[in-house]
Amino acid sequence: MSRYLIPLVVFLALVVLLWKGLSLNPREIPSPLVGKPAPAFSLPQLYKEDEKISPEDMKGKVWVLNVWASWCVSCRAEHKVVTNFVKKDGVDVLGLNYKDYGTEEYGDAAKRWLVQFGNPYSKIAVDADGRTGINWGVYGVPESFVVDKKGIIRYKFTGPLNQKNIDEKLVPLITQLRAEEG
Repeated sequence: MSRYLIPLVVFLALVVLLWKGLSLNPREIPSPLVGKPAPAFSLPQLYKEDEKISPEDMKGKVWVLNVWASWCVSCRAEHKVVTNFVKKDGVDVLGLNYKDYGTEEYGDAAKRWLVQFGNPYSKIAVDADGRTGINWGVYGVPESFVVDKKGIIRYKFTGPLNQKNIDEKLVPLITQLRAEEG
C-alpha cells in the first residue's frame, strides 16, 4: 500500500506548490536590498553633467528612485503616472536614466524624451553603463524604489507604476515614512 501512497503524496505536494506559485504576483519580485542601505553611487546629472548626484544628497528625505530609459515602451506608459504622483503627492523622485547612450551626444535621447513627455524628476542621474542599476538589483526598466530618510530601501516595485500601485502601496508607505522621526 505504501508504494501507491508515495506517488500520491508527491503529486499532492506538487499541486500545492503549483497552486501557491500561481497565486503570487509576478510584479512583487523580492529584493535582497529591502531593509538595507541604498547602494552608493556618484553619477553625473543629465542636465549638469559636470555635477554629480548620489543617494547621500537625498538623506533626510523620503524619496523614490525611478529607473527609466527613452527606449523603454513601458516607461512611456508609466511616465504620466509618475508625473501626477509628483504633482499630487509632492514626492521627490530621482530619475535614474538607464543605459540610454549610444552614438548620440550626451543625453540627447533622454533629453528629447523629456521634452516630449515632461520632466517629473527632481534630478536625473545618468547610468550610462548600467552598473548602478545592477548594484540596485534592477532586472529591467522601469523599476522604482522607495528610500527612507536614513537612506534605507523600504520597497521595490518592478514594472510600470500605475495609479492603483501608487494609491495602495507607495502613498501609504511614504506617508508612514514621512511621519517617522528621521
